[in-house]
Amino acid sequence: MNDFTFFLREGLYHITDIRGYDHILFVAALCLPYLLSNWKKVLLLVTAFTIGHSVTLALSIYNKILLSSNWIEFLIPVTIMITALQNVWVKKFDFKKIKWRYAGALIFGLIHGMGFSNYLRSMMGKNEQIVTQLLAFNIGLELGQLLIVLAVMLLGFIFVNIFKTPRREWVLFVSGGIFSVALIMALERLAEL
Repeated sequence: MNDFTFFLREGLYHITDIRGYDHILFVAALCLPYLLSNWKKVLLLVTAFTIGHSVTLALSIYNKILLSSNWIEFLIPVTIMITALQNVWVKKFDFKKIKWRYAGALIFGLIHGMGFSNYLRSMMGKNEQIVTQLLAFNIGLELGQLLIVLAVMLLGFIFVNIFKTPRREWVLFVSGGIFSVALIMALERLAEL
């Protein structure tokens, strides 16, 4: 297996690994208010997140940004809580008026990218093909995020369209669950600061 395939697979597995569920929770909270018909908006959101984490992932790998991993691990659940709370304020599902979600996805992507950096740095070492490996890892992350988005949006379709759950109740219920899990993670990680 060549390096590109290896790092592509690692990026895909890293984002979809259930043991690293903090990233899954963030992507789920980010796309939760959207339906399948909003796929273009969701693609923009996920891309904004990917751009953010790609930038800080690259900067971290090249040692241009060095922050305590304990702080990063604390900030990741905070981003999840904020995103889940933002879902509570979405009432009319008129996404033309909430451009701040894209900015939030980009900014929170910066934080999540630093969370990925320690893992990736430990695999790369002092390799000369760092750009190719970084690109492959990011493509894998993006593919994994798209799988998570597809799963969340399909669940939303099932509950809203088939089981006739009111859309707002669906978003509030799942966002509340995501917020609760993230709050517990944040409190546990706060003790490690």
